[in-house]
Amino acid sequence: MFEGRHAADRYRLRLHRARSVVLTGSELVEIRAAQRTFEGAYVRTALGQFSFALVVLKIFTAEFYSIGALFAAYGAGVLFTSLLRRQQGNKQFFSEVGEDGLNRKRFRTSGNVVMVLTVLTLLAYVALLVLIVKLRS
Repeated sequence: MFEGRHAADRYRLRLHRARSVVLTGSELVEIRAAQRTFEGAYVRTALGQFSFALVVLKIFTAEFYSIGALFAAYGAGVLFTSLLRRQQGNKQFFSEVGEDGLNRKRFRTSGNVVMVLTVLTLLAYVALLVLIVKLRS
C-alpha cells in the first residue's frame, strides 16, 4: 500500500524525479487547491470528530462514554483515510517509472477513498444507533 523509502525516485514530472522537480506557478496552484480541498477537509473532519468525542467524554455521564469512544474511533478512521488520500493523490500529479524503466502516466480517481469513507461512516452510524438503543433499554 505505502511505497518504500525511495518512492520519490519512481515518480516523475517532465522527466524530473519528484523530489527535485521545480513546479510552475499553475502546477503549484493546482496542487495547493487539491491539498486544501481534500487533505484539509479530511483533517478538519477528523479534528471535529475528536473535539465532539472530547465534549461527550467530559460533559456527559459514564453511560455515554461508549458514544464518545465511537466518535474518537471514527475520527481516527477519517484521519487514516486522509493519509490514504494523500498517498494516492501524489500519484495523480506524477508519472511513475516502472520496473522496466518506462514512464507510465495513469489518472486514477479517488473513488476507492470515497468508498472507504462511505463504509466507515455507515458503520459508525449503525454503531451509534445500536449504542443509542442500548441507552434507552
